[in-house]
Amino acid sequence: MRPSHVLLERPLRCLGRAGIMLRVSALRLLERILGSRVSLLDYTCLRLYSSGPLGAREDAHDARAYFTTPIFYVNAAPHIGHLYSALLADALCRHRRLQVASAAATRFSTGTDEHGLKIQQAATAAGLTPTELCDRVSAQFQQLFRDADISSTDFIRTTEARHRVAVQHFWGVLRARGLLYKGLYEGWYCASDECFLPETKVTWQPGPSGDSCPVSLESGHPVSWTKEENYIFRLSQFREPLQRWLQDDPRAITPEPFHQAVVQWLEEELPDLSVSRRSSHLHWGIPVPGDDSQTIYVWLDALVNYLTVIGYPNAEFKSWWPTTSHIIGKDILKFHAIYWPALLLGAGMSPPHRIYVHSHWTVCGQKMSKSLGNVVDPRTCLDRYTVDGFRYFLLRQGVPNWDCDYYDEKVVKLLDSELADALGGLLNRCTANRINPSGTYPVFCTTCFPRQPGLVGPSVRAQADDYALVSAVAALPKQVADHYANFQIYKALEAVSSCVRQTNGFVQRHAPWKLKWESPVDAPWLGTVLHVALECLRVFGTLLQPVTPSLADKLLSRLGVSATERGLGELYFLPRFYGHPCPFEGRRLGPETGLLFPRLDQSRAWLVKAHRT
Repeated sequence: MRPSHVLLERPLRCLGRAGIMLRVSALRLLERILGSRVSLLDYTCLRLYSSGPLGAREDAHDARAYFTTPIFYVNAAPHIGHLYSALLADALCRHRRLQVASAAATRFSTGTDEHGLKIQQAATAAGLTPTELCDRVSAQFQQLFRDADISSTDFIRTTEARHRVAVQHFWGVLRARGLLYKGLYEGWYCASDECFLPETKVTWQPGPSGDSCPVSLESGHPVSWTKEENYIFRLSQFREPLQRWLQDDPRAITPEPFHQAVVQWLEEELPDLSVSRRSSHLHWGIPVPGDDSQTIYVWLDALVNYLTVIGYPNAEFKSWWPTTSHIIGKDILKFHAIYWPALLLGAGMSPPHRIYVHSHWTVCGQKMSKSLGNVVDPRTCLDRYTVDGFRYFLLRQGVPNWDCDYYDEKVVKLLDSELADALGGLLNRCTANRINPSGTYPVFCTTCFPRQPGLVGPSVRAQADDYALVSAVAALPKQVADHYANFQIYKALEAVSSCVRQTNGFVQRHAPWKLKWESPVDAPWLGTVLHVALECLRVFGTLLQPVTPSLADKLLSRLGVSATERGLGELYFLPRFYGHPCPFEGRRLGPETGLLFPRLDQSRAWLVKAHRT
């Protein structure tokens, strides 16, 4: 037996973030009211059921939420970094939809950025018009996102008429507020990054001919000296307002290292920003209203897409904008965390609610590049590893704080271990006809598994580790919700995987295949073991919906869970254990649909099968 303090460890974690002393005081008060001793596990259960379904958030039912990816530049085909951004946003959005009563309360936009000098140059190099290039590559992004089951509600293209209206109106607001002036801009411009750079961000490196050439210190892309008359935004006026914004909301930019990076940038001088180019030099873009000699800077144009999607400049956009969460890569942090909030403040609007920042994917330790020939095609990966498998891999292995490495062996090892063997094997064990011949959700026996741990008796079969499992799975939805709120989806999946392993340990420990339904002694405990395992699987399936929607649907359908029972608002775990009726007891399981997830390493699958026979 474990020491008692180990048995209490998980229930204590379930009690929330407030101090343990407050919980203990409340527990003792409850004991005085009831006239009997109450365990911490009982108190945990009471709190879970009195506070509503597991994983439901008190503020989630009425508030709107609007998630966005960056709009992706169409100068080249999509790679796994683009898909990763979209999957992060998709998982956050799907998790949110599980929490709210109405799917209409959540919006999710993605799209393509189709203006600028780089597009103009890429089209010329390809022998295409800019329109032809944009149509071709934008279609590739749209197809990829359909294939990857990205549940966006809007796909915006910056060449659309509605976007031109929004951008030119936004420009007019800035001009009317006295924040735009025409002046001579002189400095370094990087066409590849579509950005202006101060002298301190430029270095000189040997070029192809051996001559020293200026390049961006951060990206390594070539820069050129530009001197022309442009419209300039009074960015320098917004340094202090931006600093106050970040001081007032320390979670405005997540994770923390990126928040600190922006704080440090704002400690430096913030020069005014050129927001137009000569039309004779850059014709592929949106003209400055009232001045056809100038084209609006591609980044101002692109950033306004987040407003276009929600109806700007019509009044309807105001009900969505304060709830906006941007999901972006670290390479475009400055544009989203300094330029965009400053432009919004200049237009009389608030900065976005959240800016979630992620790092990049490398391939076998190297940065992806066409010259190295190591760019990973996400469409090939979706075919090779299945849609749900590749979604799971990217979100399970991707850590926003730092760059993550991709190689094929890692994908196979992870998916075989966690989806095929651990999760799929658990489902197959508990629904197999030999163990569960009735094909139903068995009855939970409270005398075999009493709510009070430590009881002894001829019918009691539950062990200390079993109570630890119940506590862990009961706490899992809240734990997962907290990880989503902190932009740590990989930790949410790690927590689910840990509980899957714990459940497999529970089944292995009690070996239901050794018990007999015909035995009056075995039958109640056999049903209880299967009931607990199926309840754990129901929780796992519900929580995996944002990441592996098709696999989760297959799992929940096999358990007989209807479409109206799959939200976090309906996720009452193991109700019979807590003294409540269980709607699943006696229900027929769904039809057999084969393996939940096929093993990818077929050679090893053959060895495993041979060993078992």
